[in-house]
Amino acid sequence: MNILISGGSGFLGSAFSKEILKRYQSADTDLHITWLTRDNSQAHPNDIQMMTYDELAQTDLGFDVILNLAGAGIADARWSDERKEQLLASRIKPTESILEFIARTSTKPKLLVSGSAIGWYGTQGDKPLNENSGFEPDFAHRLCDEWEQLALEATNYGVPVAILRTGVVIHPDGGMLGKLLTPFKMGVGGQLGDGKQIMSWISREDWVGAAIFVIEQHLNDEADGGLIDTGKMDTESVERAATVDNTLPTANETPAAVYNLTAPNPVTNHTFTKTVGAWLHRPTFFTLPAFLLKLMFGEMATLLIDGQKVLPQALVDSGYTFRQPTLKQALEEQD
Repeated sequence: MNILISGGSGFLGSAFSKEILKRYQSADTDLHITWLTRDNSQAHPNDIQMMTYDELAQTDLGFDVILNLAGAGIADARWSDERKEQLLASRIKPTESILEFIARTSTKPKLLVSGSAIGWYGTQGDKPLNENSGFEPDFAHRLCDEWEQLALEATNYGVPVAILRTGVVIHPDGGMLGKLLTPFKMGVGGQLGDGKQIMSWISREDWVGAAIFVIEQHLNDEADGGLIDTGKMDTESVERAATVDNTLPTANETPAAVYNLTAPNPVTNHTFTKTVGAWLHRPTFFTLPAFLLKLMFGEMATLLIDGQKVLPQALVDSGYTFRQPTLKQALEEQD
């Protein structure tokens, strides 16, 4: 199997590459991974190939799966107008290049897996949200929705699409937790605002596991044209598969689906703070009030003080088993 990954060297792409290579090599199955990059001279593992966007525009190579993860971190800088444009462009331009490749190549991929975020749902407090839920319009929703709608254009060329709406990914190597480790270790970590806001998170191990699950599910079920492989589920799982319709509308018969990549046990910011403090054996007495966060981060403060309770219903219905369903496990059982 040949997989092309945009954003392959990033926090998620690198972990995905490492794990899927390990799984396929242990099964003595051929797997070739290519990272799509602006600069093919960047450091990379020996068993990873590199391809520039210019090379993609000319290559005759075929890929079974394309995993589209490229995009600047939404919480890496204050949301100025210029930053918003950067966030959008960093997602749209790589996706456009991938679509141009799909339109041109004679050997179409069997699946495009495209990143997104639970920001698609907008701010909805502690209301439980699954793949059938609606949205509240805000910048995060617009950013995610434009990215998703562009990726779905792959179905116009007969390529199925799976959208991954990702929550806060937990691992000390990076992401939100990586940024928080220093202040927490110094004993100045604390809750944000009143601490009641819900945080929908997922361990990096489960993010990788879920992404591989979605890919293999589709490839195993390709003959039936669906994104759910009921043939490998028990009766209970098959019955649950009808509880949430996670399919997305397309202009033809080509299937598309969306998955929330979050753990089944979201937590409040207060619980998150106390759990991280206990894991590091550090006090968590401090509190950053909401007004101060708004002064510091402006509109981006919504990511910190407004909660989302997003549940992985489609994954559960499809039979995925979480390896680290609780935050305590995600912190203590690092891969």
